[in-house]
Amino acid sequence: MSKNPVLLEISNRIATVTLNDPERRNPVTGNDMIAALLETFAKVQADPQVSVMILTGADPAFCAGGDIKEMNDPDSVFRKEPLAAAQSYVDGVQRLPLALYNMDIPTIAAVNGPAVGAGCDLTMMCDMRIASEKARFGEVFLNLGIIPGDAGSWFLLRRLGHQKAADLTFSGRMVEAKEALELGMVLELVPHEKLMERARERAAVIAAKPPRAVRVAKRLMRNAERMDLPDFLNSAAAYQALMHQTEDHHEAVAAFVEKRKPNFTGR
Repeated sequence: MSKNPVLLEISNRIATVTLNDPERRNPVTGNDMIAALLETFAKVQADPQVSVMILTGADPAFCAGGDIKEMNDPDSVFRKEPLAAAQSYVDGVQRLPLALYNMDIPTIAAVNGPAVGAGCDLTMMCDMRIASEKARFGEVFLNLGIIPGDAGSWFLLRRLGHQKAADLTFSGRMVEAKEALELGMVLELVPHEKLMERARERAAVIAAKPPRAVRVAKRLMRNAERMDLPDFLNSAAAYQALMHQTEDHHEAVAAFVEKRKPNFTGR
């Protein structure tokens, strides 16, 4: 495979992360992809100069999920005794949903081709999805006699609702790009050659906002998923009080009053 399983480019407060094992369709097993993704996500999360992340794959696929050929390998997780296999999931692929869920910057999946199994789930772990006309999605685990062991069900239910998530999970069928748009799996469908341009346009809108406010807004949305209303209101009040004291808030108000473009510094 390629020397670097994950590529990272940072420009204008936008981090672009590319799964880079194209010959094997960018799987997350049978290579160093998981470790490389975790290292890259941590680097992006810790960089105050980054406000938004785009996640994509090297053509022709977004991510093939698990390498099916590995399932016959006697040394693979698929052949370990149950307790050891469970621990392998905890120590391995299950760290990806935690890393993406805990990321304080918005994440955009630019789905350039097939996203299958864990690859489909990886797109659902992002905040937003844009698809090229070559994209296909498949929650195909049941076809192989297994279940989503990477939190795919957790994200799919929240992105699509129970009925649509149930259809995709229990049928194991592939969803073409047009249907993915109709189902609400993706925000937008674009020609393949325009995918990254459009993803960067959306990312640039976010990157132009006050950096600290973007991260706090992401934390607030995360809180909204798991808090009841009274606790959430307390959280929102505390965050808002902090935002009142930032230089970027004062700059935004001044720019509005003076009818000029604001100059945000992340302070």
